[in-house]
Amino acid sequence: MWTHKAWQGTVVGPGQEKLQAYAGWCNAVEGNTTFYATPSRETVAGWARQTPDDFRFVLKLPRVVTHDQRLTGGDEALRAFLTAIEPLGPRVHALWIQLPASFGPADLPALAAFLRRRAQGFRYAVEVRHPSFATDHTDLDAILTEAAAELVPFDTSVMFATPPTSDAERDAWQKKPRLPVRPKALTNHPVIRYLGRDDPGRTVEGWQRWLPVVARWLREGRSPTVFIHTPDNTGAPALARQFHAEVAALVPGLDPLPEPEPVGPLTLF
Repeated sequence: MWTHKAWQGTVVGPGQEKLQAYAGWCNAVEGNTTFYATPSRETVAGWARQTPDDFRFVLKLPRVVTHDQRLTGGDEALRAFLTAIEPLGPRVHALWIQLPASFGPADLPALAAFLRRRAQGFRYAVEVRHPSFATDHTDLDAILTEAAAELVPFDTSVMFATPPTSDAERDAWQKKPRLPVRPKALTNHPVIRYLGRDDPGRTVEGWQRWLPVVARWLREGRSPTVFIHTPDNTGAPALARQFHAEVAALVPGLDPLPEPEPVGPLTLF
């Protein structure tokens, strides 16, 4: 999620590498592209060169593993994925298991078995989208706790509070899940995904409930990772920095984000 065309000239300056420029704004990124295709080791080595050692990648497992095989196969694809991401080393903050909306409570034995045979040396974060998990989450929590895996809440409540007003919001309205969010950490490395609106004010208003939660986790010694999205993500990096600043106001001494390199106007000469 570091190649948005709209960021050219604001986040990414002329001649800058896109990921390197993004890493000057934020210290973590969702690796969504790995869901669709496993990159080459050479490509991943380039990601490592463009980011500092403490940068966080939360990388989505390949679609063939989570959606096509529903965690009961895809071993060859998984091995290829794990080999490809080796150049990132400790930058791999978590492997993100995003499950399809059809993966419900009856499928939990497959999740439990997958986590029991999981590759060691990684954290795991699981995102579920089946509506049954809105009320029936005891078994899910038990499986994740046993495996020291985290549950990823995807907060879309602001998006669905009122009807969409733009093409980007209409697209999100159709594609994003509508589940109540439980602000609960199962491990010391919780991960939050938050989707706002086109209107930055509404986006900021909607994340207010997360500020005391994240602040509490930090005071407890946890290390949360928060991803801020909007329907078109044009202003997402700046909004992410604003969220961090609002948390920092509650938690004095919070490590600062990196300072972005100045981005000058685009010119032809």
